[in-house]
Amino acid sequence: MRSNCCGELRTKHINSNVQLCGWVDRCRDHGGVIFIDLRDSSGAIQITVDPDQGSDLFAIAESLRNETVLQVSGTVRSRPPESLNKKIETGDIEVLALSLKILNAVKGTLPFSVSIHDDEIVKEEVRLRHRYLDLRKERMRENLLLRHAVIKAARNFLESKNFLEVETPILTRSTPEGARDYLVPSRVCEEEWFALPQSPQLFKQLLMVGGIERYYQIARCFRDEDLRSDRQPEFTQLDLEMSFMNEEEILSLNEQLIASIWQSAKGIDLKLPFPRITWQEAMDRFGTDRPDIRYGMELINVNNILKGIGFKVFSGAINAGGSVKCITVKNGNKSISNVRIKPGGDIFNEAQNAGAKGLAFIRVRENNEIDTIGAIKDNLSELQKKELLSKTNAEEGDLILFGAGETEIVNKTLDRVRQYLAKELKLIPLENDNQTAWNFLWVTDFPMFKFNSDEKRLESLHHPFCAPNPADLGEQAIWEKTLPEARAQAYDLVLNGLELGGGSLRIHNPDLQLQVLETIGLPLNQAKEQFGFLLDALAMGAPPHGGIAFGLDRIIMLLAGEESIRDTIAFPKTQQARCLVTEAPSSVSKKQLKELHISTSQRENEEISTN
Repeated sequence: MRSNCCGELRTKHINSNVQLCGWVDRCRDHGGVIFIDLRDSSGAIQITVDPDQGSDLFAIAESLRNETVLQVSGTVRSRPPESLNKKIETGDIEVLALSLKILNAVKGTLPFSVSIHDDEIVKEEVRLRHRYLDLRKERMRENLLLRHAVIKAARNFLESKNFLEVETPILTRSTPEGARDYLVPSRVCEEEWFALPQSPQLFKQLLMVGGIERYYQIARCFRDEDLRSDRQPEFTQLDLEMSFMNEEEILSLNEQLIASIWQSAKGIDLKLPFPRITWQEAMDRFGTDRPDIRYGMELINVNNILKGIGFKVFSGAINAGGSVKCITVKNGNKSISNVRIKPGGDIFNEAQNAGAKGLAFIRVRENNEIDTIGAIKDNLSELQKKELLSKTNAEEGDLILFGAGETEIVNKTLDRVRQYLAKELKLIPLENDNQTAWNFLWVTDFPMFKFNSDEKRLESLHHPFCAPNPADLGEQAIWEKTLPEARAQAYDLVLNGLELGGGSLRIHNPDLQLQVLETIGLPLNQAKEQFGFLLDALAMGAPPHGGIAFGLDRIIMLLAGEESIRDTIAFPKTQQARCLVTEAPSSVSKKQLKELHISTSQRENEEISTN
């Protein structure tokens, strides 16, 4: 149907006869000559329709509407000097139309303009409802091309390292721990259910037992959880697993993988190795396990300085086993007023949304005099003032913000306030430099478990298949005592405060795996019922192994400079987990429910057609 794509024509094609197909981006009538911008996935080219070529041809051109699908036959020629368009790669040439054929006309009113010349801001809901139109726009086309480039780069690198791509099942069984599963009823096994995989975790471990040694997959995963801009109910992981590699070897290989992706997709050379900090250091210094280290305002624990202070908000928190921490806002006296920190202010609201009752603060005035509201100043000795200013590196003009209470809440509060102020005060570097724009960080040595206060039990911080650090474990006879406080051989890769991926070395000893399951409160019979297949496999010569999974959608979002992963996915769901194009999820017929042995109290007597 076509000899060339619109965007590939150049001056070397001048005097060539071509046949093109695409969409009418826009039409312009200039003194009896009609100009058509014809667009396909490769770009756009100007089509000139001269009335000297015939009235029938001109009549077709006059009738064209934007987004009409058009076939054009004509001759490539130079544009006149005064009409050159340096904004597009085909701007030196045009095609003189000899024939036009409408392949499909637009029947109704377009919900929004698709033209490359139109910068109209369209509501996301409208874009998602008519995604097939949105995909024609340059922004989405470029994002999908970037997605393709990232996946291609990952495949090329991994296959050069002898990784084997293996698909794992989509229909599997529901397992405890983690987010909610999406469940699928079985028609042939009455009252039994499949679950869609939250990750290929167990299957990739079984592949290691099966001797695959190096596995990867572009894996579709499903989680029925509350959604944000960087989450979707179905998402894509770049999933890896490796046998006979220690943690250092795994981290090094994955640094090379990420560097290869950045170089292939964006032409950016990353500096290796990436810096590393432990989980404990991340929590102490930044209050989060995914810190953004591009700017300062690190958290400082001042318990030792303030433990004897008469200010009960501080002393009470310390005496109860909590913390008093602070951040120093350089020159904060000028940029942050008291109103913003007190109830009703924007900074106060950020702290409150993180679970705090409020923020205490100190302003450092001339000659390092301390100025504050309330009882802090009156209860600080001269020695405490001196130690506080020294430890916080606070100087004249600086503002010190305090959080006091349970350590977890204090960390969440100051982490949130720190991030908010970094954006508000424009502290995040904007230079197009690899080491500031792309600040990678490994966080290692996570705890094995955290305490679930609602269920009064330990639960896995990552998942129950992470291997504990042997240095924390000891002999098998004391595992029951040592496991709860053990560190996991787990690691996350963080970029600019966002988690890109996480992984660990896995447990390959069936006795240790069983002990971990019992530690999170799974009775022996339930552990064997839920994970008996894994325990059996580990007992049949499982090699030491480990792996990682990267959030592919999030990687592409960051590379594309987008704010939401929805703009990197062809057909995403909304924050209500709905597909606006197909109107899924939808109702189904009573007959379908009966075949699946499902009863429903809603619309019991009404036949419901599948949309």
